[in-house]
Amino acid sequence: MDKTLHVLLVEDSEDDALLLQRQLKRSGYNPTIHRVDTTEQLDMALQSPSWDVIITDHNLQGFGSDTVLQRVREAQLDIPVIIVSGTIGEDAAVSAMKAGASDYIMKDNLARLAPAIERELREAEVRHQHRKAEETIHHLAFHDSLTGLINRHRFEQRLTMALRTAKDWNTEHALLYLDLDQFKVVNDTCGHVAGDELLKQLALVLQEHVRESDTLARLGGDEFGLLLENCPIDQAVQVAEKLLQAINEFRFSWGGKTFSVGGSIGLAPITAHDVSVDDLMRNADIACYTAKDHGRNRLHVYRAEDAELQRRRGEMHWVSRIQWALENDRFALYRQSIVPLQKGRNQNTCCELLIRMRDEQDQLISPGVFLPAAERYNLSPAVDRWVVRHLLEFLTRNRELMKRRHGFFINLSGVTLNDDDFYDFLRQRLRATGVPPEMLCFEVTETAAIGNLSRAISFMQGVREEGCRFALDDFGAGLSSFSYLKAIPADYLKIDGAFVRDIVDDPLDHAIVESINRVGHVVGLETIAEFVENEAIRDRLSEIGVDYAQGYGLHRPEPMGNCA
Repeated sequence: MDKTLHVLLVEDSEDDALLLQRQLKRSGYNPTIHRVDTTEQLDMALQSPSWDVIITDHNLQGFGSDTVLQRVREAQLDIPVIIVSGTIGEDAAVSAMKAGASDYIMKDNLARLAPAIERELREAEVRHQHRKAEETIHHLAFHDSLTGLINRHRFEQRLTMALRTAKDWNTEHALLYLDLDQFKVVNDTCGHVAGDELLKQLALVLQEHVRESDTLARLGGDEFGLLLENCPIDQAVQVAEKLLQAINEFRFSWGGKTFSVGGSIGLAPITAHDVSVDDLMRNADIACYTAKDHGRNRLHVYRAEDAELQRRRGEMHWVSRIQWALENDRFALYRQSIVPLQKGRNQNTCCELLIRMRDEQDQLISPGVFLPAAERYNLSPAVDRWVVRHLLEFLTRNRELMKRRHGFFINLSGVTLNDDDFYDFLRQRLRATGVPPEMLCFEVTETAAIGNLSRAISFMQGVREEGCRFALDDFGAGLSSFSYLKAIPADYLKIDGAFVRDIVDDPLDHAIVESINRVGHVVGLETIAEFVENEAIRDRLSEIGVDYAQGYGLHRPEPMGNCA
């Protein structure tokens, strides 16, 4: 089957043009050739981005291949340029290659033309895929991949700007914090796919009821934020009430069932007296949960007394339960294997440690329930130390694991990065137990690391000086640049599961994972792909060259005691 090829041919000889056309046809191409022989015609032709390849003679009447290369550069086109000439010398050919030519071919050896075109088209496609991957990575740094709305990080940047204008110009803005009331019912009844679809549909509903100048974001889970700039509080109340009405009228259908969702909105005015974005977000969050306390599907405007009430409730509920678990060893360690993918390499056997809380009825509580509260109330360093202490005690009771040098990945919270006493604690526990430090690999999320990069680097260096290793977790979730990887003293790069789960069917996810893996290897890091749910994903990751894989498709979390 002939391959279509769009060629811009810069050639002043019709006979040579016919020779090139016949050669391309003999090579299996169905070429569409547009021939130009003046700079004016060339400039006009370069306005079209549809060319697969540019073929140019070296010497034409009035100009040469150097002019063609210059015009292509000026037009900022990524189109391969191949020089086909009967007179070009070696020095001129070298100069042309330095100026951007992809190849040069003598007219008496046109058999080289088709292989050169094939090679350049392949390389152009690789460059195109890499550009798309970089654009997607940059987009995902500021946008929610599910709904397409901006994400929390970008939203907080906009809030920072709004807070500045409120202080500098005494303008009025408003922040709305929306939480769905019945999302968990849909998620639990119909599954996560239905929950994702609900969020996508609801995002469209919300977008229909906001101004172009407003900033709508998905903050995480079933929570949305809306920044209303130059909007007094009375107008913001009207907007919020219209949103509640739209949500209340919205019906979600799935699997023959229809759900009414509803939502609660907390409204916080943004004035010149507000101190920080964190304070604003907290105020709107508190107002939202006050609305829920008043009966759901309601709006509540933040008042100062709301904060004290919610603070006390939060402390009473979570501080006491987490401290009770710490004091009574009511946490439990689970493990999930990290599986080597590359046969023949000397790869470590390792697993990630996961924590659970056991309540009064001995039921397990997921970390997603209590760890956010631990971070919020500065209890996460104590939880992190509990994990380290109990792992080391476990290893002293199971010294066979120490002989095998089994590796254990331990998650650390962003709060622990600021714990100066952690080094001393770690050093003392390692010496007391005799556990080889290289068996421990600490993980911190990319978002936490780049949130305070200098502190994260200092912390990692301190831990690595003790002989332990470090992994950068959820890489890609908050990515805006690869450049900071050169500065981070890590050993492993864990690729965020959002890019891994659809890698078999999504060429863009494939290109992103391939790019992250390649960059990781270039800076000397081993790579670990998360969210590996089946063998097809595992095989594709192995082909790409990813070093390790982790996910429910390979190993479901199990009690730590099963490792002995």
